[in-house]
Amino acid sequence: MKVTVVGAGAVGATCADNIARKELANELVLLDIKEGFAEGKAIDMMQTATLLGFDTKITGVTGDYSKTANSDVVVITSGLPRKPGMTREELIGINAGIVKGVAENILKFSPEAIFIIISNPMDTMTYLALKSLGLPKHRIIGMGGTLDSSRFKFYLSQALNCNPGDLQGFVIGGHGDTTMIPLTRLATYQSLPVSHLLDQATLDKVAADTMVGGATLTGLIGTSAWYAPGAAGAALVEAILRDEKKLFTCCISLEGEYGQNDICLGVPVIIGRKGWEKIIDFKLNDDEQAAFNKSADAVRNMNNVLAEMNLV
Repeated sequence: MKVTVVGAGAVGATCADNIARKELANELVLLDIKEGFAEGKAIDMMQTATLLGFDTKITGVTGDYSKTANSDVVVITSGLPRKPGMTREELIGINAGIVKGVAENILKFSPEAIFIIISNPMDTMTYLALKSLGLPKHRIIGMGGTLDSSRFKFYLSQALNCNPGDLQGFVIGGHGDTTMIPLTRLATYQSLPVSHLLDQATLDKVAADTMVGGATLTGLIGTSAWYAPGAAGAALVEAILRDEKKLFTCCISLEGEYGQNDICLGVPVIIGRKGWEKIIDFKLNDDEQAAFNKSADAVRNMNNVLAEMNLV
């Protein structure tokens, strides 16, 4: 198996490191546009191989897409973070050009690849990849909800003083502070609804903390997080390559499911060797569906910027 990670920054390098440590692929290519950057990260990681006991071969390349040929899975992390004074349109315009160019170049050499999109704004970049590449929808996956759900379980574990591995919890909707929807009603602690253990005020705080989870970390460390986003990307790679049939929240193309069309948004899906294989219907109540529709409206408004720029 072969995996390519595009973008050797903190998220991409962390994703690649997780993939190598778990030996998910025989070969891993780390690609970046900055001269020598991916090569240096790859050498650094390879020098841990004997210490960590993995056999994955990691190669770093600068802009040479031919080295990514025949990749089974491609993770795209490239793009710029939003800077002070930058408008939403400017961010989308810059990152859309990067993601579109990267995805199209990758596809030339890996026509059967499954794409995992991490670049922000993630829901819009996933939609762009879907429209630009013309691939079957099951091969385009946005990572956002996988990360958001992990953060949700962390905050629940803090409130319950329990092991987060004993929790089930999902965040649906957009991957943004105001668009994600932590489903507190459906969260469980070893099959017991957490609503039996936590009062509504605590559940509301957990949901609110989850929604600003990324912003909280940016405030604390001065930049975007990378450990959890990188691990979330690697978890999806693992589910695909090992055909795990695992349930994750992922940003995928909706065609009537959850009442939405012509949009990529976070919903529960089964992930396996073919990409996302099945959408799971969580039977949202009226309030949850209304929140999901509101989230879709916000994401669709972002997607409209792509149309205005003639990118889709």
